[in-house]
Formats: sequence, C-alpha cells, structure tokens
Amino acid sequence: MNSHLDIIYALDLLGTAAFAASGALLGVRKRMDLLGVIVLWLVTATGGGVVRDILLNDAPPFCFKNEVYLYLSVIVAVIVFLAPARFERLRGSMLFLDALGLGTFLVIGTSKALAFNLGFIGSILMGVMTATFGGMIRDVLSNEIPLILQREIYASACVAGGAALYLMHQAGLPEPLSLTTAALLVITIRFLAILRGWQLPRRTDV
Repeated sequence: MNSHLDIIYALDLLGTAAFAASGALLGVRKRMDLLGVIVLWLVTATGGGVVRDILLNDAPPFCFKNEVYLYLSVIVAVIVFLAPARFERLRGSMLFLDALGLGTFLVIGTSKALAFNLGFIGSILMGVMTATFGGMIRDVLSNEIPLILQREIYASACVAGGAALYLMHQAGLPEPLSLTTAALLVITIRFLAILRGWQLPRRTDV
C-alpha cells in the first residue's frame, strides 16, 4: 500500500471512531439501552459507506470486507456507554475529530465514485453521501432534525470538497495531492464554521 493510502486509511479509521463515538453519545443522551447505543454507532460510523457501496453495486459493502471498522466501532461505543461523562467533556475535540472524519469520508466516497467512472454530480453525491448519510440516519432514529437539513455548514462543505476533488482529478493532478487538498478543504470549512458560527442563509419572511 502506498504511503498516502496508508495515511488515508489511518484517517478513515480515526473518522470512523469519531463518528461511532458521536452516535453512541447521542444514544446515551437519549437514554437508550446498550443495544440502542450500538445501533446508533453502527449507522453513524458505516451507514454512508454501506449505502454508497449498494448504489455502486460493490458488494459486500466495505465494512464487511474489512471488519476492522466494525470492531473499532464496537470498542468505541462500549467505552462511550461506560464513561459518557468523559466524552461530554471532550466535546470540542470530538467536533474537530468529526470534521476530520467528514473530510476523510468525503474523499474516500468521491474517489471511489471516480473509480467507477461517475460524472461530476454523481461523484459529488457519492462523496457527500459517504460523509453525511450515516449521521442523517442516526438523527432520524433518535428523533432529531438531521444536521444536513439545518443551517449548519456541513454537507455544503462536502460539496465544495467533492467538486474540488473531481476537478483536480480531471486536470490530471497527482492523486495524493488531490485527495489531501480536498480533505483539507472540507475540514477547514467545517472547522471555521464551528469556530465562527457560519450558517447557510434561510428565508424568514414567509
């Protein structure tokens, strides 16, 4: 495996752990039992990638080809269930890790779509779905308004990163540079949105 792919894989695992922790923590806040917490971590950490692979007809989905994702998520979910207060105190760090996972999942999903020869819109949609769909399922199951349907700069950061990755791929730039640049773009936009409270506009006059 190439060194840049090693880095992407490591970031992918870190993002999976962060997403699993956010799902498990929400389950604890909702006073779910251990099974409910496990269900939320599962859909949060792997839901987007599973749906992407189903749509791309790439079976079995990624987390069943490499069960490290599942084992890692189980471990994180159990730790969160046993010591939720520690993770609540690390909320700021968790938001940063979530942004890191968002950027990593985006480039993995978009690059996989490019490998399947999808076009501009299709590649971006696969990347956005990989990064956000698990969180959307988590929010629906826990009776929350999905984050991507609120004013948060979340999915829109993924759209920017996916578009950048597609254009760099078409321009023939080296893959390590393209993947790193697109991931950093998503992470930077999301992190600045958290720090500065950036939100998308909405109509309030109707």
